[in-house]
Amino acid sequence: MPTLYEQLRADIIVAVKARDAVASTALRTADAAIQRSSMDLAKPIDDVLVVGTLRKGVKNLADAKAEFEKGGRADLVAANEAEIRILEKYLPKGIEGAQLEALIAEAILESGAQSRKEMGKVIGALKKRPEAALIDFSAASKLIQAKLP
Repeated sequence: MPTLYEQLRADIIVAVKARDAVASTALRTADAAIQRSSMDLAKPIDDVLVVGTLRKGVKNLADAKAEFEKGGRADLVAANEAEIRILEKYLPKGIEGAQLEALIAEAILESGAQSRKEMGKVIGALKKRPEAALIDFSAASKLIQAKLP
């Protein structure tokens, strides 16, 4: 089975051959970001690096989309939505709902946090878990705030 990065590279070739400008541009941009991250961190390209880089790219696109919506730029909003859909195909399904709440409850017990001032301890405990790559930490922080007095 090919790695995530190998699949992305193969999909670039398919998009270019199909003359799909949107997909080929989005995938090439993602490829460049992955290679840049690999060089910056002096790490080989693996699935963890690819997922982290793609998550960051999707977050940046979502933030830009929100700004474009405020500015009334429907054309740029649509372009960002298309690019987000393309990149999300490569991201694993995140941890949500009851599973996320259970992980947070374990992290609160593990860290011994008693108040919102100690929220950093809980986030730190979550980041040490093997499932950390699948956690949306913005959603997790809201849940942690709700659980801590």
